Amino acid sequence: MGRRKGPWLVFGAIFRFFTRLLLLAVLAALLLAGGAWWWLNQAMPLRLASGAQVVDLEIEPGTRARTVAEVVVASGAKVPVTLLQLWFRLSGEARQIKAGSYEITPGTTPRRLLRMLVRGEESLKSVTLVEGWNFSQVRQALQKAEQLTPDTQALSAETIMQKLGRPGMHPEGRFFPDTYTYAKGSSDLAVLKRGARAMDKRLQAAWMQRSPDTPLKSVEQALILASIVEKETGKPSDRAQIAGVFSNRLRLGMLLQTDPSVIYGMGEQFDGNLRKRDLQTDTPYNTYTRVGLPPTPIAMPGKAALLAAVQPAPTKAIYFVARGDGSSQFSASLDEHNRAVNKYIRGQTP
Repeated sequence: MGRRKGPWLVFGAIFRFFTRLLLLAVLAALLLAGGAWWWLNQAMPLRLASGAQVVDLEIEPGTRARTVAEVVVASGAKVPVTLLQLWFRLSGEARQIKAGSYEITPGTTPRRLLRMLVRGEESLKSVTLVEGWNFSQVRQALQKAEQLTPDTQALSAETIMQKLGRPGMHPEGRFFPDTYTYAKGSSDLAVLKRGARAMDKRLQAAWMQRSPDTPLKSVEQALILASIVEKETGKPSDRAQIAGVFSNRLRLGMLLQTDPSVIYGMGEQFDGNLRKRDLQTDTPYNTYTRVGLPPTPIAMPGKAALLAAVQPAPTKAIYFVARGDGSSQFSASLDEHNRAVNKYIRGQTP
């Protein structure tokens, strides 16, 4: 008769079976985890439109994570939508995905994609508003800005200011010159709102630093003078001196006689040449015929011009003339000024 197997031998066989099964399960889990890790960190193949370098992705507000994965794939990411949906769900961050405009660039992994969507790292465009520009130039820049919705294009300047919550305010000089970033499809009105708030902040900060002896009576006058300084300055180091000249003239009740203001008042009639008759033709902005500051700013002043207007250089100069190299020659008397004009404008030597 054969020997009967004892219970310990049976138990041992069962134990070895389940041990092997467990090892296989662990191995399978490790392989699955390794495969998942590899996939999550592998660049997603992209289906790019002709001439495109990125895949544009638009996530609407209220879109569920499952649908987000479908939108990603439909937009051009060549990955299994089921795997992407599973990754979003298992990450624990699916509900944190933010709506917005995104760009999927070559090399983007599923892990990087989710981080971008959760952080709301939208693809941003930018538009630059340049120091010294007038409002017309600002509007032209906004109309040309890439993927910026031109909501103000058909509106008058008065209507635009009303929509900005500033009814009756002249738009000139009210927007701070800077580079503004925005999400694709944003309204140009939103950019103007940011520019107006930035100017309010910068102007108020400058006004709080004004010199005790400034002839300026209000923050509005500071903005107007800063706009003139911005347009008159050819060399940054001359800015405070130029502000000093105009401040002296305001104290003395002299005509400011600043050409940029005259040109602004001429509007479309200015053909690039400022003639004697233009200086004699009265407009609200002709500082050769009217004493004091013009009624509004004539351009957008930057931070340096704002500070110069309220902190002018201490000087006795009441005249200045361009030297031809961007800098200016300053004079305290009319005789000095006339000699400077003869030298730098007429080319005459003493």
